[in-house]
Amino acid sequence: MSAVLVALAFLAAPCGVALLVIGHRADRVAPGISLGITAATLAAAIVAFIARPSVSLGFISPTGATLAVDGLSAVLLLTVTAVTLLVLVFAVAEKTAPAARFHGLMLIFSAAVVVTVTATSLPALLAAWEIMGAASYALIGFHWQQPRTVPAGLVAFTVTRTADLGLYAAAGAAVAGGVGWSLSDLAGAPSPWLHVIAAGVLVAGLGKAAQLPFSFWLSRAMEGPSPVSALLHSAAMVAMGAYLLLRLEPVLLVSEWAAPTAAWLGAATTIVLGLIALAQTDLKQLLAASTAAQLGFVVLAAGVGSTAGGTAQLVGHAATKALLFLGAGAWLAATGTKQLAALRGVARRWPLLGVLVLVGAVTLAGLPPFALWWTKDAVLAGALETSPALYAAGLLGAALSAAYSVKIIATVWAKPDPRDGEKRRGDRRWDTEERGTRRVPAGALAPMIALAVAALVLGATAVPALAGPFRSLIGGTGDPQATVPELAVSAVIAVIVVLLVGLRGVPPLPGALAWFGLERAAELVVAGPALRLADGLSRFDQRLDAAVDGSARVLGALAGGLSRFDDRLDAAVDHTGRATDRIARAMLALDRGVDLGVERIASAVGRLGRTAGRLQTGRIADYYSAAAVVTIAALLLLIVVR
Repeated sequence: MSAVLVALAFLAAPCGVALLVIGHRADRVAPGISLGITAATLAAAIVAFIARPSVSLGFISPTGATLAVDGLSAVLLLTVTAVTLLVLVFAVAEKTAPAARFHGLMLIFSAAVVVTVTATSLPALLAAWEIMGAASYALIGFHWQQPRTVPAGLVAFTVTRTADLGLYAAAGAAVAGGVGWSLSDLAGAPSPWLHVIAAGVLVAGLGKAAQLPFSFWLSRAMEGPSPVSALLHSAAMVAMGAYLLLRLEPVLLVSEWAAPTAAWLGAATTIVLGLIALAQTDLKQLLAASTAAQLGFVVLAAGVGSTAGGTAQLVGHAATKALLFLGAGAWLAATGTKQLAALRGVARRWPLLGVLVLVGAVTLAGLPPFALWWTKDAVLAGALETSPALYAAGLLGAALSAAYSVKIIATVWAKPDPRDGEKRRGDRRWDTEERGTRRVPAGALAPMIALAVAALVLGATAVPALAGPFRSLIGGTGDPQATVPELAVSAVIAVIVVLLVGLRGVPPLPGALAWFGLERAAELVVAGPALRLADGLSRFDQRLDAAVDGSARVLGALAGGLSRFDDRLDAAVDHTGRATDRIARAMLALDRGVDLGVERIASAVGRLGRTAGRLQTGRIADYYSAAAVVTIAALLLLIVVR
């Protein structure tokens, strides 16, 4: 069954890369390929849910990059792959373009999320975490021609990447502490490395889950296409930050300080981001803030040891928020705006879409018997055991959930102003952000219907006959369970808030509208310094490159000069050698000539001596005859000369 897990993890990514490489030439076939691959991935996830395979990936890290499916990852696998398929169906119906680039990036992103969910070791987790972050940046800035999208993607990428450094710190501490790469072994690290691991995991999880103080980046991420928002901020990426904390909950609990910190930051996020959501005038911005607020319950669950409750909240929120984001995207495509004032009464024009959004908003409000009613209470049961104050903070966050949810319902189902015609009232405020199509394709409604059914069905898991097996599946059999009075209290609070906000409306919250200055604060503390550091390092790198290039040119010129000098020296040595050879040859010839001359002179002298010897006979008559000859010769010579 390991082949199933390998296919599950790596089937989508190569196809996504191929679509990106081929580009616009694959636009016609990209939607079909994307849907087929995602459907196959969902089928593999179902098989993995049953078989629970595991595999070791030596090509990623020889020290142990492993994937495995347990109860927690099995539930998240089904959630991620199912939501991805439904979102892609919506994108195909809405004709998101350019198709090849969009579907290629979505396949790569979804593959990274699958590996993140199934990773059981730090090398596999870090590799998937990096790819997921890079793909999310490309998806948020998908419409890069628009002036706001690329800076928005850069801010989101910078903030989350800064928080991601926590995972690297945790990995370094794991190595230093000698506990290895396995996620299950991290809780056994010795002090002080355990605290470094806990801090790194907490920072990375909070940053990815858009929890305080990192929450504002989620606002910028709304610049991406609606299908991107529906996937990234429901079942993937943001949800992965909360999943990381659930997966490494033992590390938080053993460190003693990290678990309470996570719990209180999660509770604070449900309140602060709930107020921010309540103040928004843009539908996608409202949903963005509510995403961080709802995931605050998951982070709270990780802090109080309620793994089953946090997982249920994560799954229920994925279906609910994907439904609402797709609804917002459908209205944006139809009307050309996502401003709540312009969307007033829009559900009456497209009633089926309005009913589907109503189901999502009611679920988000935590009204019984919908999914998020009992999932919040499962989390709050753990909070109550930990601290009554923490439970009260969670209840306040749940009340705010009801408030901003009913704001959506009251706006889109509002009656038209009798002083103005509905069509004129809507149309004159439409097309402010893009050209609306004035239609909602049936293909876009189909996945939303499936998500609405999921929101209803998931609520049935609150029934004791199903709640017990679910906790056993997740491994949270010892988790606190919400009692009937607790369920009743939360339901009553939600109903009261819905009635109050529905009847009296929402008071203005100017500070919350601007996200309480979180973006400015985080820009000063996190994004700004990180970008300045990156810019400084970039300039340093450029100067270093210039210095290296200049040094290379100088060294090249010096080498060229030395080469020319060497050539000339070689030539001089060669000429000198040839001249020396010629001189040597001449000296040899001269020496031989001198030797020959000396030999000849000696020979002549010898012959002369021998001749002279013959003249000395000892006879006086011979001597007189010779003297006479010499005298006569001398006289003749004298006569001739004269």
